[in-house]
Amino acid sequence: MSSIPKTHTVQAAAATAASTGAGAHAQHAAPGLSPALIGLLATGAGLAVASLYYSQPMLGVLADDIGASERAVGMVPMSTQLGYALGILLLAPLGDRYDRRRIILIKAAILTVALLLAGAASGVGMLLVASLGVGLTATMAQDIVPAAATLAPEQSRGRIVGTVMTGLLLGILLSRVVSGFVAEHFGWRAMFVGAAASIAAIGVAAWRGLPRFHPTTHLRYGALLGSLATLFKKHGALRRAALAQGLLSIGFSAFWSTLAVMLHGAPFHLGSAAAGAFGLAGAAGALAAPLAGRISDKKGPELVTRLGVGLATVSFAAMALSPWFSTQGQLVLIALAAIGFDLGVQATLVAHQSIVYSIEPGARSRLNAVLFVGMFIGMAAGAALGSLALAQWGWIAVIALATLSSVLALAVRLWPGAARAR
Repeated sequence: MSSIPKTHTVQAAAATAASTGAGAHAQHAAPGLSPALIGLLATGAGLAVASLYYSQPMLGVLADDIGASERAVGMVPMSTQLGYALGILLLAPLGDRYDRRRIILIKAAILTVALLLAGAASGVGMLLVASLGVGLTATMAQDIVPAAATLAPEQSRGRIVGTVMTGLLLGILLSRVVSGFVAEHFGWRAMFVGAAASIAAIGVAAWRGLPRFHPTTHLRYGALLGSLATLFKKHGALRRAALAQGLLSIGFSAFWSTLAVMLHGAPFHLGSAAAGAFGLAGAAGALAAPLAGRISDKKGPELVTRLGVGLATVSFAAMALSPWFSTQGQLVLIALAAIGFDLGVQATLVAHQSIVYSIEPGARSRLNAVLFVGMFIGMAAGAALGSLALAQWGWIAVIALATLSSVLALAVRLWPGAARAR
């Protein structure tokens, strides 16, 4: 990272318009945006968002080590996702009000501490508090992506932002695989310590390499947050996107939050590394992003949302056939279903972002915040409901929950007037 130019000042991105009433500030892309800086942004986004998912493949091992019940340990990913939703709601809009570089550095420092606390937890209570802190500050990923859009020249903005988003998706993909392997061979605490070291390294690199950003609005904090509610009330397309993505996220989170615990028990008796290996299905999500974008450009994002939600629904429902398969067959079915619903969920998210960003270009960061708040509220609810369903009624109840939430998301996208709401 030492080849990245020293800190310098750039003008901030496009100003907020009618939705905020703020004055405009000119934007100038940073001259000579280097591959090293692009790599830093992509790596930072990936490592930040990976912090949300490290715990999931380790839940079975973790529960045994600290003596927590299945229901209690299932609250760990719920706490992380809830923290992320709160962070997007309460912290992400600050990127328009303050120097985004400073926000990224502060979040990196606190995230490092939160991960270390998680690794030192002796009981589920401390782990839940640390997980909430991880979720709140992992939102630095949502500061890094707009930073890339601000720094990129207009003619190459799509390519650069796409590169950073690829890093983010790879962070989601590799987090479960890495954490499962590390937990099985070195212990779950080692994974949290290693994650903290990676964020600390990114913080140092960002301190050396990121330029400063001027704010695009001088709204007070209360007014800044109030503009989110104004946008939500004003735009039906935004409400539909947030609701549909949130419902879809319930099933997505319910699956990933309970998979490790389910595989840890009979009849599989698999360790955290095996559970983490299922995260390779996330490669489908990384492939879905550019594909969904191209289809959205040609056929419209509304079609992509319906195809994506439909694919996720079919994939979740297919797992209900598990009792008719052998143990090996069940694992294959789960892996194929994971590929299918991950592809559907990520394609739907890309299409929803396309819909939302077209509403008010001057308020894209806040529109994005509303969409992701809906998404991560769904994630938190899915983690809690999934762990409850698994503890009370077993894996088939988790499948039923995921299928039902996806059917409801499809109903939102198929509801008469959905296309006109754009």
